[in-house]
Amino acid sequence: MTCPRERGAPPAAELYARRVRSVADATGAVCAPCPVCGDVSAALRFEVEGVAARVVVCDGCGLGRFHPMLGAEEIRDLYPEEYYGEPGVKFQPLVERIVRLVGERHIGFLSRGLAPGARVLDVGCGRGVILGALADRGLEVHGIELSAAAACGADQRAEIRIVSRLADAGYPEAHFDEVVIWHVLEHLQDPRGTVEEARRILRPRGRLIVAVPNFASAQARWSGAGWFHLDLPRHLYHFPLSALRRLLEDAGFDVSAAHHFSLRQNPFGWIQSALNRIPWLPRNGVYTLLQRRGGPPPYDAWTRACLWAGLVLTTPFALVATLVETLARTGATVHVVGVRRPDPQVASEALPTREASSPA
Repeated sequence: MTCPRERGAPPAAELYARRVRSVADATGAVCAPCPVCGDVSAALRFEVEGVAARVVVCDGCGLGRFHPMLGAEEIRDLYPEEYYGEPGVKFQPLVERIVRLVGERHIGFLSRGLAPGARVLDVGCGRGVILGALADRGLEVHGIELSAAAACGADQRAEIRIVSRLADAGYPEAHFDEVVIWHVLEHLQDPRGTVEEARRILRPRGRLIVAVPNFASAQARWSGAGWFHLDLPRHLYHFPLSALRRLLEDAGFDVSAAHHFSLRQNPFGWIQSALNRIPWLPRNGVYTLLQRRGGPPPYDAWTRACLWAGLVLTTPFALVATLVETLARTGATVHVVGVRRPDPQVASEALPTREASSPA
């Protein structure tokens, strides 16, 4: 893959620093039908600096979303090349190594039950962190990504298609044994269409694995507008686990499991969310410091010292909070496993007739 040349990008400190404010309006809002439940009524919840649309929460299923929804060009502008880091690398070297080691932890989970040569598709594969590890296990790996810059540095064994929607990739029906949508669904304009297309390209009884921030989690409720995993304005949708289950089941999947523990996502969510509640610290400042970028470091020396101290002091509490939320099944992020139900007509044809199954 040929990597595009880097465009101008905003300073690192500006990527994650947009202010978010909680709002409450008794009149609520009338929106386009919710992609999960179809309800058109919603309550206003958040305002985001520099974005005219506001985040509303569906009265029917609790899904958060922008109203009105952002347009394709507006969304594209939220992802400058600096967002993806250098080709194949996003974080400082030590942090990048930790991210990849922790990321490899769930490779066993993603590959469980798959025979050698099974086809796996990673939707929104980014830097392809999981694709190489899956290929090492003898799987045939594929990915789609919106940005060619994001996919630079991905494992050469992966077949990656650069498209704006999963449906545009042109995969044949029942082509894959597993489709992974790992912290991507919340970024997409059409989550229902994406899940339905995933069902089309999965073989019957194939697996769909979806990970999202849990909008109904204890971490989200405690953090409010300071919640790190809001990631506004890039996250267009905010799924409570119940809404994610409903979306998958309505699209033709049996949700077989929901997992609430993530060492990679949940402890840091507590750390950064806690620091985001301190008004004089920059929003998502620790996350910005951990990025790998050239040029002078963001923030002044005093602010950097405060952020590093905050990281060290809050880490033990964050680990305990992560264990507690996992036991309470209210993880800050969740990943669910959906199994593709066979088409009703195919399933009925596979059943023996009453006459054939009766004793002679």
